[in-house]
Amino acid sequence: MAEPVRVRRLTGQEGQKLQQIVRRGSTSSVRYRRAMMLLASAGGNRVPVIAQLVQADEDTVRDVIHQFNEIGLGCLDPRWAGGRPRLLGVDDEDFVTATATTRPVRLGQPFIRWSLRKLV
Repeated sequence: MAEPVRVRRLTGQEGQKLQQIVRRGSTSSVRYRRAMMLLASAGGNRVPVIAQLVQADEDTVRDVIHQFNEIGLGCLDPRWAGGRPRLLGVDDEDFVTATATTRPVRLGQPFIRWSLRKLV
């Protein structure tokens, strides 16, 4: 059986910062929950108990603990990606904007208003 996942020993500053986040509770909910996970793990609780405490998936708790063990308090701020890459470049966007704000008749089109289908 694998060894249970646990937070490494906290330094004095790390412990104070985590307690400050949990006590104040005024920061983002993500930081608050992650700080709770780390403090619960430092207190000797196992992953299933921590997951129930913060209403999170066990894998999420394990990921946060592993991240903390690697990078420290930087794990409190998630690094979410920006989403799907842009399909239009800046030049293409400028062209579409200029076309959409110009009357279709001025561009030689036989209709009065633009629709998305007509712009495509």
